[in-house]
Amino acid sequence: MKAVVVNQASNGVEVVDHALPTVEYGEALVKVEYCGVCHTDLHVAHGDFGQVPGRILGHEGIGIVQEIGEGVESLRVGDRVSIAWFFEGCGHCEYCTTGRETLCRSVKNAGYNVDGGMSEYAVVTADYAVKVPEALDPAQASSITCAGVTTYKAIKEAGAAPGKWICIFGAGGLGNLAVQYAKKVFNAQVVAVDINQDKLNLAKESGADIIVNGKEVDDVAAYIQEKTGGCHGVVVTAVSKVAFNQAIDSVRAGGTVVAVGLPSEYMELSIVKTVLDGIRVVGSLVGTRKDLEEAFDFGAQGLVVPIVETVDVDTAPDVFDEMEAGKIQGRKVLDFTKLA
Repeated sequence: MKAVVVNQASNGVEVVDHALPTVEYGEALVKVEYCGVCHTDLHVAHGDFGQVPGRILGHEGIGIVQEIGEGVESLRVGDRVSIAWFFEGCGHCEYCTTGRETLCRSVKNAGYNVDGGMSEYAVVTADYAVKVPEALDPAQASSITCAGVTTYKAIKEAGAAPGKWICIFGAGGLGNLAVQYAKKVFNAQVVAVDINQDKLNLAKESGADIIVNGKEVDDVAAYIQEKTGGCHGVVVTAVSKVAFNQAIDSVRAGGTVVAVGLPSEYMELSIVKTVLDGIRVVGSLVGTRKDLEEAFDFGAQGLVVPIVETVDVDTAPDVFDEMEAGKIQGRKVLDFTKLA
């Protein structure tokens, strides 16, 4: 089968012929239809989390169950399911048993420490594969499998609610979905910040009330404070230390800053301001199986519409280069149906 893997130098990706996976107890074999390309895939390909040469990438996979192993009761052949970053938890630790399963210390992540969804066939742990509603387009579902559920969870962490101001730093693939969830699901007022005007224009079309170009506004945080009185919550999807620092100064007293993007730098944080203004800074890592089920449902209802472009699997190396250069609008999705 054809698969997209981390190259042997761990500095990029290559498309290779790969052996078919085998199904073991509790697993299911999935014929992949689509798999989105996420910025986290770029981190993995470059060895930022540790080198994994030869690993099949991808955690925005959608496909049809072809075969089920012994002991599987949650899936049937023909089900459409996800291959997500949260591939499997231990199921019994304090995190798995208290609704925080993505923090499991024994977690397996698709496309990082287990093979992911950028291949013609993939194996999933059946109980962790979330079913995709029939009303949801599978190519769009691929984007929700990571970008969607990640931003949906982050928007919840930010305390989004009707009438509250939520600011999104970074209006790319994740940011655009964050705008949609904040506006169309939680009915919040939304500010979108980016340095790319095309992405900001798209955010405006997706529901943002205010857009801010960081290259054109001298003091982004002051501008946001002036327009909103300070946001109740900020979600930072941008891979930029500057964005994180601006986010802290953009919230009002009692506000929450939710960190999603993964820049390698450290953010600057005034302890005095954090204490006196009661500011919360929290990290938000993807979402649970229940979060993904909910995120899929909002997509099936048409409340959230991922902006995706399907491309040939052989173009994967070019897609990764475009992502690194910040040239991608929405999400590029590898189309495995053309290989059938």
